[in-house]
Amino acid sequence: MSRAFVKGDDSDLPELSLPERALGSPPFYVTPRGLDALRWRQVALAEEHATLKLRDEYLEKPRLLEIERDLRYVRARLEGAVVVDSTAQPRDEVHFGATVTTRDESGQLRDFALVGEDEADAAQGLISWRSPLASTLLGARVGDAVRWQRPAGATELEIVTIRYR
Repeated sequence: MSRAFVKGDDSDLPELSLPERALGSPPFYVTPRGLDALRWRQVALAEEHATLKLRDEYLEKPRLLEIERDLRYVRARLEGAVVVDSTAQPRDEVHFGATVTTRDESGQLRDFALVGEDEADAAQGLISWRSPLASTLLGARVGDAVRWQRPAGATELEIVTIRYR
């Protein structure tokens, strides 16, 4: 007979658990936009958690565990968040919060914005300030050529513009 039709003690069921999400090491630099995104993520997770708790908790247990783990992660990131005001950054060098236009060896122009780890989205040109590319760009000035060591091989990038929002 299926357990769905048996009312009884669930103590004989195995305890489900998920590994914690890696927090990384502080500081957790974020842009103001990144801080807002973390706050919205916390709200969305809390709302989903409350909705699932109203349903059959046994059936929703795997998703509830995932949400609780993600809530712990987001809360820890928010507690350790350091919001960087890009208006206070030096305008002539690449620092956190900068959007950098580069020209590669073939002449192609690309924009990269140095953002917090939780904001990174390479497809959108948003790169973590801890990424190898960001490490290459940090401290560079317009006109500088930097050597980016990629898995596909090294390439040279010229810094064309540096902008801050």
